Amino acid sequence: MARKTVERNISYDEARKIYYVSMDLGKDKDGKRRKRYQTYRTLHAARAGLRNFLTHREEELRTPQHSLTLGDWLETWMDNIVRPTRAETTVYGYQKIIDNHVVPALGHIPLLKLTPMDIQQYYIQVQQNANLSSNTLRRHHDLLSSSLRSAVRQDKLLQSPMDKVEPPRAKQKETSYYRPEELKRLYSLLEGHPLELCAKLAGSLGMRREEICGLRWESIDYQRQLLYIKEARTAFGATIVQKETKTRSSVRTLFIPDDVARLLQMEQERQASKLDEPSPFVVLDHKGLPYSPNALSLAFTRFVRKNDPPRPAPLLRHCGLFPGRAPVRHRQGAGPRHPRHHRPHLHPPGGPHPRGYAAEGVGRAEISQNRTRTSAWGGGRPGGVKLKKISEIEQFYR
Repeated sequence: MARKTVERNISYDEARKIYYVSMDLGKDKDGKRRKRYQTYRTLHAARAGLRNFLTHREEELRTPQHSLTLGDWLETWMDNIVRPTRAETTVYGYQKIIDNHVVPALGHIPLLKLTPMDIQQYYIQVQQNANLSSNTLRRHHDLLSSSLRSAVRQDKLLQSPMDKVEPPRAKQKETSYYRPEELKRLYSLLEGHPLELCAKLAGSLGMRREEICGLRWESIDYQRQLLYIKEARTAFGATIVQKETKTRSSVRTLFIPDDVARLLQMEQERQASKLDEPSPFVVLDHKGLPYSPNALSLAFTRFVRKNDPPRPAPLLRHCGLFPGRAPVRHRQGAGPRHPRHHRPHLHPPGGPHPRGYAAEGVGRAEISQNRTRTSAWGGGRPGGVKLKKISEIEQFYR
């Protein structure tokens, strides 16, 4: 007896009392349609089997067909996506991770066969063999996540294996800061030294070393005692580049204390008398050339070893001083927040009046007496304080 069609792709054989499910496998190389039949005892099981087949069939049709390895895709990703859109320093850092670690360990694996376990084992292997910290390994994780997300968007992968990878846990670094009395002693040791201006820019204004090296004379307004942070000087490998600040929030305006303004004027006069051609940069080395960030850190490290200051904190490494509003918080017994959270800044010209900034030599705030405006140090945050008048600021430093 012929089978009776129950619904599309499902028929019933009354003699054998079973359901047949017709599964369309597409056409073969000769153009003939291929089918496969599966039998089930109940209609419910037949429907479930058909749904399962159609789901897997759709995934097979959507799955990309190529022979790219992870190494091939990373090369394509770097050339067509990263290099045209990212900063040179970012490209350099990515390329080093790929060449030194990712490709030697995972580059041979076909992209379609890369599994979360492959990547999880890579983390363990590279951490043991290369002795990398978990914070450094987190950069590897971010690189792989970004590149494989791009592979999904470019239809090279159906799903990124990074979605199921447990990321390395970054460890919070304990940063050492100068106490007010230690910073004051350090300033006294640096008095008259070529690094005095750099230390004051880092300690009193909270500037990063890249911002100090990239500071230009055109960014200083002596009349209004303002300094504009717009550029940074950084390095990748042996190449030094002058570029915009890393983030929009890094573009800011700082009020210049009187002692820092005096040092800036002295340095500008010295450069005018010593250099044949004026330099656009504020901070120069002994050869009259702009400092690179690493060279500036090295010069300060040598000074530390030679003069034995209060503590060998990384003043000019990244942001190692008590910048911004930290002295006030310290006086209150509160621990310093991350330097980026209390780095002093002012609103752009034409905007509202300036906010708080660092103290001169941790002695007292160098705000002109005619500015009896509100200085919101610490805002309304826990542990912060609002100082409304200059006299209140001075009381904190007596």
